[in-house]
Amino acid sequence: MQIAPFELERWFAEYEHEADIMLAESGIRSLEASRFDLDVGDLGYVIPTNGDPEFRAEVGERYDRGTDEVLFTCGTQEANFLAFLALLDSEHGGEAVVVTPTYQALEGVPEAFGEVTRVGLEPPEWELHVDAVADAVTDDTAVVVLANPNNPTGRYHSEETVRELYDVAAEHDAYLLCDEVYRLLVEEPIPPVASFGEYGLSTASLTKAYGLAGTRFGWLVGDEAVVEAAWEWKDYTTISPSPFGQHVARQALGEREDDILRENRALARKHHDIVADWLDEHGLDWYDPVGVNGFVTVPDGYDGSREFCRTVVEEASVVLAPGDVFGHDDYFRIGFGLPTDELEDGLERVGHVIAD
Repeated sequence: MQIAPFELERWFAEYEHEADIMLAESGIRSLEASRFDLDVGDLGYVIPTNGDPEFRAEVGERYDRGTDEVLFTCGTQEANFLAFLALLDSEHGGEAVVVTPTYQALEGVPEAFGEVTRVGLEPPEWELHVDAVADAVTDDTAVVVLANPNNPTGRYHSEETVRELYDVAAEHDAYLLCDEVYRLLVEEPIPPVASFGEYGLSTASLTKAYGLAGTRFGWLVGDEAVVEAAWEWKDYTTISPSPFGQHVARQALGEREDDILRENRALARKHHDIVADWLDEHGLDWYDPVGVNGFVTVPDGYDGSREFCRTVVEEASVVLAPGDVFGHDDYFRIGFGLPTDELEDGLERVGHVIAD
């Protein structure tokens, strides 16, 4: 097995810790720990290791799924990783069809375990053509992979489109795995894919929509056989979810949820408008995104996204994400979920680089 270097994370490792402003962060700003009861009691393993049964039942209700159709994980990253481990074997087939551009783990991990066929969204609209996915799916396809809303473009595919994609997968006895980590930043989110039927799998976490990345708490929801197989692999990775993360998650998904999401959606709307005005001022363009990420055209005068982003971080101490790590060198990803003062400072600095 060979896995490709995670180009985005390597870029961040090179620049993030020394730069003043992280304008490529893909989630909403972090909440203060003081908003939560932090007394978790004994810091042992969560037993059973797939998560507290009562809490799994509560999460499952959100997806019209039962207790044993939910697995708690260390973030969405582990949920996706375990799902691929569970699916890409001799029983299910060794092929994945992945809608791109996307977060690299959603194509890099299945490619390490099996075969990947990529179906690209075309700029500037980044529209998903279900027929193109249907042409790529075969009887050896185990899983079709989608991030919705999309990372990096912010494109939010409609319920009609996603249900058509589900039908394509189901016709071939393949699963539709949807990374829905940004879903609840949407004002009117569509139903989660795991609620569509037997072949729907959803992954999510407290990271992007809730502002609680440090809890490292996520979940996989779907077919019990897949969840059971993923749990078997989990005993060889992180064993159990974090007791601290589960403790905070109970609060964030409970009585505090409405306030958290209301605040975060309002911040996302406000910051979207700030960035949109900035783009107009500097003659740049994007597909109007949902969430807190946008995929922006690289300014004239630069030899691709990496040269532009490197210039920005070296001259302005602001980190952006080069689009070449997503397969589109004429774009860069901007994240606008950070605190307002940092966003405005970062945009001003990048503006000076563009103007020079």
